[in-house]
Amino acid sequence: MKVYKTAFKFCTFFIVSVILLTSCSKAANNTNNSNINNTTKNSSENKVNTNNITTSDNNASNNISNKYTIKNYYPFKKDLRLSYEGTGNEFASKEVYVDFIKSNKIQLRNINAGTTLGQVLQYENGQLTLVYSRGEFYYRDDLTSLQSNTKEILLKEPLQKGTSWSLPDGRKRSITSTDASVDTPSGKYKALEVTTSGNNSTTKDYYALNTGLVKTVFTSEGSTVTTSLKGIINDSAVTQTIKFYYPKMTDTDVAIMSKKSTVNLKTNDDIKNIFQTNFRKTSITDAKPLMSNNTKINKLYLNDSEKVVYVDFSKEFITKMNAGSSMESGILTSVVNTLGDYFNVNEVRLTVDGKEYASGHIAMKKGENFKVNYNEVTEVK
Repeated sequence: MKVYKTAFKFCTFFIVSVILLTSCSKAANNTNNSNINNTTKNSSENKVNTNNITTSDNNASNNISNKYTIKNYYPFKKDLRLSYEGTGNEFASKEVYVDFIKSNKIQLRNINAGTTLGQVLQYENGQLTLVYSRGEFYYRDDLTSLQSNTKEILLKEPLQKGTSWSLPDGRKRSITSTDASVDTPSGKYKALEVTTSGNNSTTKDYYALNTGLVKTVFTSEGSTVTTSLKGIINDSAVTQTIKFYYPKMTDTDVAIMSKKSTVNLKTNDDIKNIFQTNFRKTSITDAKPLMSNNTKINKLYLNDSEKVVYVDFSKEFITKMNAGSSMESGILTSVVNTLGDYFNVNEVRLTVDGKEYASGHIAMKKGENFKVNYNEVTEVK
């Protein structure tokens, strides 16, 4: 089974903003780590026109709330990749992708040197709130419909100096400027300055018009950690490598073969469709596809608390299988191995049209899970 090694380090700082949440665990090996070319040029095309926000006095500064909302300072844009340069800590650099946009929610894939986070932000009632966060998020899954597990307000209207609120952990957050001058590798911005104060630390987040978060500065006991926007890459996709397993008939038995495949996922692409397409075919010579062309995957998701993948097929998964007991066992093993490997779990709950799997050869008990089995798998390059 694939195992993610964890470096047990305790981070010396913790910034609970959407871009600088830090965690000390395995770096994602399934995401695109290609170099960003011409990032300064790309980001400068998205850079805020500093003439958009001018203040001659305090009243003009406060009247920004009459012109702009959070949507202007944190736009939801699909197929976007934001690259951040960090100083002061090994986890300060970031790559952020947009996985999903659903109504008033946006799901981000936040990658640093230690881990990958899945985060859901919601814009509602004049507030931008971090409503869900999941660590070790190296796979694709839609988290936008899950029950909130955190409620941290990142921005709050009216967007004027003095607007303030409290966080669940007792820290205080407020808008301390509406026209702060900010320098980043991607250019200069006029930005909202949002200050978060704790017992021993201060965080300043800077949001630029039509761009989003462009800089975070964290200070604590004489040390400073900075994360600054380096580049904005449009029309981007998350690249992942998936290992697909297939059964192959030999002279004496059924062998399990595996082969890696690279897939690109843009905003709102459903990983279910990737598995459905690849289960219907195989690139391994003489290996058998895992289902017929008219078989559908009704649902697919990871229950994170149980560490079990749930997958439900249409009835054709059984009726069109056309396999003896050995090949049927090989198909099931291949499905379970593929999903278990991708989501990094040991068990899969496989059902057909919502009912427990039952064929002429194999019948599962209610609530019973299939278990991954990587023994004697042959990998094809």
